[in-house]
Amino acid sequence: MHIYFANGLFSRADYDFNARLVKRLRLASGALDIYLPQENAAINDKNAYADSTMIAQADTQEVLRSDLMIAILDGPVIDAGVASEIGVAYAKQIPIFGLYTDSRQQGAMNPQKLTALQNVAENQFHYLNLYTTGLIKLNGEIFNSEEDLIKAVLAKA
Repeated sequence: MHIYFANGLFSRADYDFNARLVKRLRLASGALDIYLPQENAAINDKNAYADSTMIAQADTQEVLRSDLMIAILDGPVIDAGVASEIGVAYAKQIPIFGLYTDSRQQGAMNPQKLTALQNVAENQFHYLNLYTTGLIKLNGEIFNSEEDLIKAVLAKA
């Protein structure tokens, strides 16, 4: 099974997270062929040069040959590149598994948090773009733990 792994890769934190989670997936099953864009030095060695069309062509080609996309949704907003990749995968009916681990999703039944929503600028929850998450849900699923994501990937493989 060919998997496209979509996440930002420019901060050390994202880069390390991507490498760690992809390693866990690869160890879980040798049947997984995972494309991790940061491993493609031809377009992502930032000491070298790749223009926007080179990057778009290389990553789009990998999205289109994928059987599944894993999209990381964490961050202040969904990474712009990840959102674009989700759109391409959805348009080609490639299943998408999102991972959303933001701790602000906790306490959804807490009455104080719910009451606070009535006050301006007191939203205790994180917002994700509903169009982008809707595309995922129309052709996949969103998980809130790495373990659940890995189980779902293995079940699909």
